[in-house]
Amino acid sequence: MSVLALTGRRAVLADVIPGALAKNVALVVSGAVLTGLAAQIAVPIPGSPVPVTGQTFAALLVGAALGWQRGALSLALYFVAGLAGVPWFTGGASGWAAVTGGYLVGFIAASALVGALARVGGDRTPLRTAGTMALGNLVVYAFGVPWLMVATGMDLRAALVAGVVPFLLGDALKIALAAGLLPGTWALVRRFQQP
Repeated sequence: MSVLALTGRRAVLADVIPGALAKNVALVVSGAVLTGLAAQIAVPIPGSPVPVTGQTFAALLVGAALGWQRGALSLALYFVAGLAGVPWFTGGASGWAAVTGGYLVGFIAASALVGALARVGGDRTPLRTAGTMALGNLVVYAFGVPWLMVATGMDLRAALVAGVVPFLLGDALKIALAAGLLPGTWALVRRFQQP
């Protein structure tokens, strides 16, 4: 399939890279490693057991760039390898993440959703990308907040105050960054494929 055909509405950025199985394995592993590296960018939030990290941005970016299947596999690899002892959760942690485990599971689902939306053009314009990333963030919270409530005994209001509100500004900044980065990358792909 030509690069021109791949830049249509039913493709993600990873589809532009030639290759098959070896490419897919490399992309899945790379997405997990990127998320592990992004997890090391962490800022503690007073009053919250959940820090601000680069993980959410990486998880959503991986989904958009790799598509729903490779994105979900990549974040599942990140989660399972971290549980098995790879020290790439926030702060170099590994093993069972009692308080933040829901967010980690949410990354898998959010990456799949964002990847599916990217495949149908959800990452081609700044506005669409912003909407796609906002939906991905909502999925992360949909898993993270209930898990936080169970792990800490917080009620819904307290979990929202500790596990959502402090992150909204950072999420907005990450969404703005993605809204420039993804459509800009697609513009470069289109430019380089021109005869």
